[in-house]
Amino acid sequence: MKKRPLALAVTLTTVSIGLCGAAISQETVSPVSGEERMIEEVITTGTPGGTGVRKLEASFSVTTLGDDEIGKASPSSTADLLKSIPGLWVESSGGVSGANIDVRGFPGGSDAPFVTVSMNGLPLYPAPTLSFLENSSLFRVDDTIQRVEGLRGGPNPVYSNGQPGLTTNFILKEGTEETEGRFKYTTSDYDLQRTDAVLTGKLSDDVYYMLGGYLSTSPGIRDAGFNAEEGHQFTLHLTKEMDSGKAGFYVRDTKDTGTWYLPNAAFLPTDYTQVGQSNRKVSVPVTQGDGSGGTTVRWQTFDLGEGRGWDGSVAGAYLELDLGDGWSLTERFALTSGSADTLGFVPDGAPLALNTLTDQAVITASGAELSGETLVQQFGAWVVRKDIEAATNDFSLAKEWDNVKVTGGFYTSSWEVDEWWSIGNQRYYVLGQDGELITGAADGGALTGELACNNVPDVLTCGWKYDVEAVGDAREIAVYLAGEYYLGDFTFDLGLRSANRETNYSVDKGIRDGVFTTYKADEEGFAYTAAVDWAFAESMGAFFRINSGFKFADFDNYREFDDRYLAGSDLIIDIDQYELGYKLQDQDYSLFATFFYNETQGMPDCIIGSGTCTRLETKALGLELDSKVHWGDFTLGLNATLQKPEITSGQFEGNQVMRQPKYQVRLSQNYDFTVNNIDMAIFGGISRVGDRFNDSENLVTLPGYTKVDLGAIAYLNDISVQLSVDNLTDEDGITEGDPRNPLASNVRYILPRNIKLSIAYDF
Repeated sequence: MKKRPLALAVTLTTVSIGLCGAAISQETVSPVSGEERMIEEVITTGTPGGTGVRKLEASFSVTTLGDDEIGKASPSSTADLLKSIPGLWVESSGGVSGANIDVRGFPGGSDAPFVTVSMNGLPLYPAPTLSFLENSSLFRVDDTIQRVEGLRGGPNPVYSNGQPGLTTNFILKEGTEETEGRFKYTTSDYDLQRTDAVLTGKLSDDVYYMLGGYLSTSPGIRDAGFNAEEGHQFTLHLTKEMDSGKAGFYVRDTKDTGTWYLPNAAFLPTDYTQVGQSNRKVSVPVTQGDGSGGTTVRWQTFDLGEGRGWDGSVAGAYLELDLGDGWSLTERFALTSGSADTLGFVPDGAPLALNTLTDQAVITASGAELSGETLVQQFGAWVVRKDIEAATNDFSLAKEWDNVKVTGGFYTSSWEVDEWWSIGNQRYYVLGQDGELITGAADGGALTGELACNNVPDVLTCGWKYDVEAVGDAREIAVYLAGEYYLGDFTFDLGLRSANRETNYSVDKGIRDGVFTTYKADEEGFAYTAAVDWAFAESMGAFFRINSGFKFADFDNYREFDDRYLAGSDLIIDIDQYELGYKLQDQDYSLFATFFYNETQGMPDCIIGSGTCTRLETKALGLELDSKVHWGDFTLGLNATLQKPEITSGQFEGNQVMRQPKYQVRLSQNYDFTVNNIDMAIFGGISRVGDRFNDSENLVTLPGYTKVDLGAIAYLNDISVQLSVDNLTDEDGITEGDPRNPLASNVRYILPRNIKLSIAYDF
């Protein structure tokens, strides 16, 4: 289906349901009972050794989403799914990869420096952010996921990679006693063609398997005019049940890319993207050393239609053993390897009428002559090639007595990056979908005046240019110790972590001349967490927790701070957090409310493209709400974050932390009902986001917006049909302005209204 009115998709769904309903009838499926809902609320993230604990008993803020909730969310990307977790500000408007995610008022604004994405308990890449790469870009959601757990703050600084912000842990489905499976086809009003499949079963006594994945292609929600989004993924998970525990192995192979959506002129429609079939192939000047301390330039053609994505694999194994006499052992190991590239058109400056730049009659690459009123804009062809590898191991040994449990752990990880960039490279293009490059004068002569920079290869760029070639490796070793003491209705816990990180990073930057600057670091960090949990009723409790964590510098920080680091500057970020939580969970309702206060010191704040970096100090006071109420067949959910994030140092002291709203609220609903013996559900959500500021100076306000999502699903024996409408009212909410020039008129909108239709067969 090409993009058409909403009524078309609704009609298709109605016809599908009607045809199936005429041939099939089934017994009414009873709604999930309250007891079943409570039993499912078991989490493993943030616990010593990954031990399962009821959500009601956890002394920290954690949100869980099961496979049914994930399916109904129908996220456009992994980052888009994370909007269901309170305490986060998620900008998923950049496409299938490359989100910006901020946590609980922590400073950020670019990538996701305080977000770790894990699978089966281990981070995909121990460093949460590299330039042009944040963890969610390395993960794709499909039907092989059993659930996701999102832990904010709490004991995070002590376990795994010591992330003080958010850890999202995606848990894979496991094999089943009987062979079961699902086959699903999804299409959309933007010509998405996607097939998902998952199969579970038993190989032999106590050995089970789960395998699945997807194939997908589309022009993109913002139609590029060609198959700009293409992907496939395959996952295998084997488990062995033993008398004393469980062992498992998994491997996931992914290749998935999509157009990099960037800020654009504010007056353009929200479904606009500059890249198209006519301009996707671009000649880019790549600088390199000439062997004598100078620079040479080679022109190389790239396909900007590749966009951003992940082409790699993740493999891991785990062992969980009950050793008897209160002793237990957990061992987890994982490897990640692949490429995470970024290619796209990046705007520079505001659009201009052609006649303000030249009196020449000019033509484009196809020979079309342009009128003087034609709008043009500088776009840079940015190319970033990034190869990464990582190995992670987490071993823990626990001993439990009647009222005491002690866990000791040893965490090791190593990771590498091998990358080169060519960014800047601005040229004047016609502004608009598939807008062409201006290539010459209509009389066959060269371009003059402001457009002379478009004469290739005479001029490298109309603006600035920045090239990078770099290699880096890092190794972290950490030991942690956790203790829990149970006294009546009270549980006291304490966790300690001591970590050492060694980093080596060599970079040739700017105009590459073959001369590399090398940075070496050997840093120590100490973190702790302490909490008391009071279960003062069977279905209620409260907790108070403090933690103190840190974030080591990652590769890019050394390049950005350069001489200041070489002169002895410490680039470690220190974070202190305080949490007071209330927990209520019964058969028909739940409420998890957490007051939080945090302080950060030393966060790098760099103006992109300027080379100017400072160190920020911030604080944030706020409240997270995560609640559900069940009235028979109706469920109402509330996900809200209220906060006051503030810069507390430097020239911007007293300003609001950039790009984060003081409030965001999401109300979700689900209603189950039966029509003519067909079980159905209507679900959706309404989100309200408050005003934000585009920069630390608080010069530009990004206005708040309201987003509405709606969906319906029908179950017909083994067949289910689902319709999902994202951004029902086609709201033009703005997630960010121009990060290189806050006063420019470029903005990035949330994704426009899009409709998906899925038909699944379960067997």
